[in-house]
Amino acid sequence: MLKELFRRKSVEHILKEAESQRMDAQHGGSLKRTLRARDLTAFGIAAIIGSGIFATVGQAASSGGPAVSLLFVFIAMACGFTAFCYAEFASMIPISGSAYTYAYASFGELIAWIIGWDLLLEYAIGNIAIAISWSDYLTGFLSGIGIRIPEYMTMDFLTALRGYHAVEALLAKGQSLAQIFAEQPQLKDAYNAWASAPALGPIHFVADVPALVIVLAVTALIYVGIRESRNVNNLMVALKLVVVLAVIAIGFFYVNPRNWSPFLPNGLTVVMAGVAAVFWAFIGFDAISTTAEECENPQRDVPKGIFHALIICTILYVLISFVLTGIVSYKELNVGDPLASIFKERLPWLSGVIAFSAIFVIGSVFLVFQLGQPRIWMSMSRDGLLPPIFSRIHPKHKTPSFSTVVTGFLVAIPALFLNLKEVVDLSSIGTLFAFVLVCGGVLVLENSKNRPARPKFKTPYINGRYLVPLLYVAVVFVIYRYFKSEAWDSFFSMTPRASEAGQMEAGLALFKHKIPMILFMLVATALTMLSFVMRLSLIPVLGLLTCLYLMTQLGITNWTRFVVWLVGGLGIYFSYGRKSSKLRGVVN
Repeated sequence: MLKELFRRKSVEHILKEAESQRMDAQHGGSLKRTLRARDLTAFGIAAIIGSGIFATVGQAASSGGPAVSLLFVFIAMACGFTAFCYAEFASMIPISGSAYTYAYASFGELIAWIIGWDLLLEYAIGNIAIAISWSDYLTGFLSGIGIRIPEYMTMDFLTALRGYHAVEALLAKGQSLAQIFAEQPQLKDAYNAWASAPALGPIHFVADVPALVIVLAVTALIYVGIRESRNVNNLMVALKLVVVLAVIAIGFFYVNPRNWSPFLPNGLTVVMAGVAAVFWAFIGFDAISTTAEECENPQRDVPKGIFHALIICTILYVLISFVLTGIVSYKELNVGDPLASIFKERLPWLSGVIAFSAIFVIGSVFLVFQLGQPRIWMSMSRDGLLPPIFSRIHPKHKTPSFSTVVTGFLVAIPALFLNLKEVVDLSSIGTLFAFVLVCGGVLVLENSKNRPARPKFKTPYINGRYLVPLLYVAVVFVIYRYFKSEAWDSFFSMTPRASEAGQMEAGLALFKHKIPMILFMLVATALTMLSFVMRLSLIPVLGLLTCLYLMTQLGITNWTRFVVWLVGGLGIYFSYGRKSSKLRGVVN
């Protein structure tokens, strides 16, 4: 039973299937190969430069201060280590499965299913958040030019319902509407949306219609073909780069260096707490690997696309963070549109251009994520873990047609009713988990008995026998010496303290928040010992550890939701996937 669950699909087996084009006869044809390195770089930039640079960077900077630039560098390093591992796998296994296929070749079927199910969460949840964000920018822009859409057509159901009940509770306590809206202006739109919405008995029709529009439009484009999607994406990427570079160039003339002091106003732990807001901006580079079967030369171009996109976007993010925190005090940046807001009084025309361009910038992010998810469905279906219909290729458009339509529904319906806060952190933890397994997969294959042939791109081997233990000791020393009170003492103390919601926590309620960090410390200690004994490669070890550390910063609530999602996926695997697997009866 255990061997069956961890049966692996060897690299040679995967490549033989691709070369023989066995899937063509079964699924209606193969995907069209039209992408080159520059197209993949554009897809990566499209996915990474989006709402992170136009929205969430402000939230992270408002709490971490100018030092948020360090957070971008740290996350880019974590992604850089992981990018080496992605590039190696993409060069070794140039098909559309991304981390799912990589896990199948290294860890076995059960872990492959888990990571595939996790990737579906990453792309679906991420695109729900992006659709909601796009809707906010569109309605804000239309409102600015005098076009007003009713609140009940631009707000999600949950926000309207909660806002209405909150206002009703305050009215019951004797407060007036004017007083409530003056003290809590965010409740006004929610209350009005619920109160003015068409109703059928107790059912109020409140939904984010613009979010539905972007989902339907992009899903239709992706359904039509990869060449059309590429052309539209390249145009939107060109636009966003022009706008971002203009903001950086013009913004430096308004920078006041005094705003960069203090550089670290609230301590390092507060800076790192911005991981959820900032890392979400970087998760897109893995989407490049899902297009491998549509590349003219995937073994060469996918690694290039990954690294080029990551380097370009990291430089832009760091420069933008310095411009933002240099023009105004970091305390003023907790707004939904920081780039537009800082120029609203200084250069109103540029503020308007930024607000308008954000519609296309965020749309390009949505396109890349929506492009990646159907290809994961397709790969899992090819292996028998999902029904065969998910791997059907459209005979004319040469796209995974059924999976694309399903993806559209899975994103469109929740986007109508959920809000942004409900989904962003869950997408980040799913992506980081995928990154951890990809880095671990490289370590497994490097130390396996049947080591695959050296791919065209190979992660540089740096012997970690002494470097990993030295880094381990150095990090412990630095934390204890320089961050003892805010990190060391805080972690080991069980003194009751207030949670983010303002409630006092003690005992088990307090201890549960420490569980992710305890897990990280155990894994870090084990990997340090294994590095010394087995001479593990430094880069994938650092990639695994940095991504796992970033997971610890997302809170126990997100870990719990993530575990529940994975448990639900395991139920589907044991009821269908395990029995229908193409490797059933094959134990290796």
